[in-house]
Amino acid sequence: MNGPADAPVKSEPGRDRRRRGHGTRILVGMLAGAVLGAILGERAVAFQPIGDLFINLLILAAVPLVFFNLLAGLTALADKRALGRLAGKTLGYYLTTDVIALALGLGAAALLRPGDGMQLTEAVAGPVGEVPSVASILIGMIPTNVFRAFSDGNVVQIVVLALLVGVATIALRDGPRARLATAYEDLATLFRRLVHLILWTAPVGIGALIAVTAGRYGAELIGPMARFLAGLWVAQLVIVAGYMTLLRLFSDFRPGRFLRDTGSLWATTAATTSSLASLSVGMETARRLGLPRRVFAFTLPLGAQLNKDGTSAMLGAVLIFTAQAAGVTFTLADFVTILLLGLLLSEASGGIPGGGFVIALIYVQAFNLPIEVAAIVGGIYRFVDIGNTTVNIMGDVVGTSLVARSEAKRE
Repeated sequence: MNGPADAPVKSEPGRDRRRRGHGTRILVGMLAGAVLGAILGERAVAFQPIGDLFINLLILAAVPLVFFNLLAGLTALADKRALGRLAGKTLGYYLTTDVIALALGLGAAALLRPGDGMQLTEAVAGPVGEVPSVASILIGMIPTNVFRAFSDGNVVQIVVLALLVGVATIALRDGPRARLATAYEDLATLFRRLVHLILWTAPVGIGALIAVTAGRYGAELIGPMARFLAGLWVAQLVIVAGYMTLLRLFSDFRPGRFLRDTGSLWATTAATTSSLASLSVGMETARRLGLPRRVFAFTLPLGAQLNKDGTSAMLGAVLIFTAQAAGVTFTLADFVTILLLGLLLSEASGGIPGGGFVIALIYVQAFNLPIEVAAIVGGIYRFVDIGNTTVNIMGDVVGTSLVARSEAKRE
């Protein structure tokens, strides 16, 4: 039976008007930023500090919000078997969609062939890193220093810590457990309020980021790069269409209403290109959609680290693009390794702007392809990352909706 934390959020006319008004302000900020960027060109970089300040504020709120929201949700759950079931469904969904997304990215680049005839003339200095092992990823999930996990904003370590503390809380006697559950709930409410305050600055912060993007990169989308970006975005649009189909078939949401009610979240993902910065907005959006917190407090932070459908599609597209530019072809057997390694690397990518680009270089290097691709794709990576982050977070929210519906049927 759901507790108060899981009560659905009822729609109120005043609240709906305020939500639409906030979304309208963000849209106006984006349009104003695009116009300023087009007029000022490279001079629009002067707005970068404003955008960075907005991203920093979101990340500041995201870390404690994730921790206390998850603790509040776990103590409301109070059922270890339900937690295991929730984890199994979530991980199954995330891994399946990541593999499909990677295959779509590979297919899109193979069809459009943006790398044909490219001349890779610029080199990348120094090593770009190594392919992480499964063991190193698992060990890295356990924080050795609690304070470092928070200061670094390491979401997966914070989730593991919250899970351990939450399970320990559930195992306490009724009195201490009830007091701690109340404290977790109050702190989660506090940081949700902080997110509300930060979001009032969203039109200005997002507008500044859009202005910088439009001014800095507007002239670079030509020729092969336009073809590469079009192929990647088409693959990511296919993924979004798949999400909408899943929502239509297996949830109480309708695609049009879902996209409209979550519009401010997609404006945030497109402007910040940071899964971590968008996480606090995603959790607030899930709450407004009426999703139970015991579900989204677990699935969204986990998804920020493990569910990278947009990044997976990008990895596949970059690999094939580079192979085409270098005149390298893969055998059918190679694609088994390509899928497994791409899945491993997508899970290891960070939720920060540009984090996926380093992973793409490691992926290319692992197949002995020239990493001069950095001199090409790197020039438009901001646009690449817009699609990556938006699809990553949308996959998290859609997965949360499906898991929530599945859990509700058991009650």
